[in-house]
Amino acid sequence: MTHAPATHPVHGTWEPEPAARWEDAFLSGNGHHGTLTFGDPNDDCVIVTHHTLVRPNGAEHARPPQLAAALPDLQDRLLGGELTAAEGFTDHRPLQWVQPFHPAFRIRLRRPSPAEPSRYRRSVDYTTGETTATCAGWTGRGFVSRADDVIVHQVTTPDLDISLDHRLPGAPVGLAVGHGAVLTPDGALLTLRARYPGGERAYTGVTLVAVTGGRTALTLPGVRITGARSVLLLTRVRRHTGELDVIGEQRALAGLPLSYDALLDRHLALHRTAYDRVTLDLHADPAERALPGSELLKRPRSTALLERLFAAGRYHLLSSSGLNPPRLPGLWTGDWDTAWSGAFTHDANVNLQTASATAAALPEVTEALAALIHRQFDDWRENARAVFGTRGVVAPAHSDGESGLTYHFSREYPLHLWTAGADWLLKPLVDHDESRGARDPRTAAALAEVARFYEDFLTRTDADGRLVVVPSYSPENRPGNAGWGALNAAMDLSAARHALLTAADYHPGPDADRWRALADRLPPHRTNADGALAEWAWPGLRDTYDHRHLSHLYGVWPLDEINPYDTPRLAAAAHRALELRGAENDSAHGHLHHALIAARLCDGRRVAHALTQVLEGDFFHASLMSAHYPHRDVYNADAAHTLPAVLIEALVHSTPDRLVLLPAPDPALPSGELRGVRTRFGAELDLTWGPGGARAVLKPHRTHRIELRTSSGDPRSLDLVAGEDHVLTLGTW
Repeated sequence: MTHAPATHPVHGTWEPEPAARWEDAFLSGNGHHGTLTFGDPNDDCVIVTHHTLVRPNGAEHARPPQLAAALPDLQDRLLGGELTAAEGFTDHRPLQWVQPFHPAFRIRLRRPSPAEPSRYRRSVDYTTGETTATCAGWTGRGFVSRADDVIVHQVTTPDLDISLDHRLPGAPVGLAVGHGAVLTPDGALLTLRARYPGGERAYTGVTLVAVTGGRTALTLPGVRITGARSVLLLTRVRRHTGELDVIGEQRALAGLPLSYDALLDRHLALHRTAYDRVTLDLHADPAERALPGSELLKRPRSTALLERLFAAGRYHLLSSSGLNPPRLPGLWTGDWDTAWSGAFTHDANVNLQTASATAAALPEVTEALAALIHRQFDDWRENARAVFGTRGVVAPAHSDGESGLTYHFSREYPLHLWTAGADWLLKPLVDHDESRGARDPRTAAALAEVARFYEDFLTRTDADGRLVVVPSYSPENRPGNAGWGALNAAMDLSAARHALLTAADYHPGPDADRWRALADRLPPHRTNADGALAEWAWPGLRDTYDHRHLSHLYGVWPLDEINPYDTPRLAAAAHRALELRGAENDSAHGHLHHALIAARLCDGRRVAHALTQVLEGDFFHASLMSAHYPHRDVYNADAAHTLPAVLIEALVHSTPDRLVLLPAPDPALPSGELRGVRTRFGAELDLTWGPGGARAVLKPHRTHRIELRTSSGDPRSLDLVAGEDHVLTLGTW
């Protein structure tokens, strides 16, 4: 069957000319393979990526520092007032970055006789994952199949040269590359094998070319096709050591249906089902909705832009999640020199990018995060043993997807001292369990390991007998009057308390009693002289306000430890801390982290301001993928993937026992519809709002009593019955 392009412009974007930069190329992916498509009808380029492609740089042999024996002395010195003592708590190794993420190659599709394009248009359809480019005499379309884990590309033009080309920016000089091309009964098989310098680790790309009509001839290292009605390309990449069974790969590709539409049908059963679960309609101007993305980006206050960025964010987040959750650049890069190694950066970015997974009904994203965590759990155990001499687990601040060991740290960034990471990374898995009403045994086991770490680590006390987290690190900040490693960082206190209490909930019995008692001995948060929640609860440590991270407000978001309803005084102190926080280097993740916290604190003005900083800061490429800094500086998925979470949190917030409707609405969005949101008490929710009020329809999957909160009025109880819709009508908000 054939599939029409998206009929609603919200669910895709388009451009009137090919991409001139890889950052503007349209994206597709299935959480394993990714593509960046330029759409040039005469010399098209499809860059191929894969989550496993990381370049050896020495990190593959790195181990965590063996520091456990020196820990008691460090704790004595910090507790004794030597506030720079942790700066020497290292084995003095140089900073080792994780293995850098890189592209595989580009598929080159050249017309032997170039023509001047007329009636050109390229587009991406979020509902199908297809990128399409058309002009007179040429059509190219493609997607990355979630069903068959294959890159599918079809070109309709009579004459075409096809090759696989590794020559992308930053490719190492010592990369050993071999090409292969052989004719097959249906067309040809192209291979590209690249071996990294100094070892046997390699990757191989295999493209099966199936030609309908016409003739195929070898033009090494590629093929030339003449007189064809259409050409279908099926591509896979495999990371390996030694030789790859290319014949086996060929047979596997040849065993797939050699039909674009048949392959698309199989893919849509997974992709469209996931994408269609949640939609946002802000009643935007139809004329603005019809604009190309690059033109819409010039109207940062347009509701049509927010609609499209919400849709693009969910699409890109889904497309980059499968084998792993998204990296710093998602699943895509056109350059071997990816910023910050294209890592999984755990101390902020991974959780920000996946913040909408539960509410925006993308369990595929949570499952990808869980896969990364559980695959690396033995490494987390080794971190705890080596650095802290404990049982249990400690998560690293950075990972390349292969190793979960802690080895990326330095004096200025003592990331090996960060103990909150395991709770931070497991929190989305707990939210997922709450939403579906069932507890994953793997999450339960992981939480028990985190609790065991705290049992062994939390042994020091202050003068009042309260436990002390020592050493303690607040990513990636330091007190104004102390070293990078300090005592009782607010994030560490919140994480320890949350991990112990959550583990106890998952494991009733003697262990639970012990863990709850340990949590009760942790000190409370401190309010400083400015009336703000202090980043370090240890008396005398001065706050450093101008910083991109907001780790100290972890208790507000993503935890529910601090909120305006149960802890109003702490919430006021947290709000003051948010007011005092600077933007430092204007990173996108800093602005949107600020917005997520502001939404939890019911401050719609701050949410709107943070969004404006991003929308007016030129953070988005024409692909609607984002940048880390203003003016499209450094390709990075933080803004693209986090923005849907911000919009949802401003409209709906839920806990296992509470629903907050319109906690932080943006006055610039006077009406709209948010449909399909999942709550943590096991219900789907459709919300409509406008000048006359709001209406919410709850569709519970389990019977439960919750508390309803709105921006005005007293809380009230709602008794939800599984299978029975519950309609709520609110007055003017």
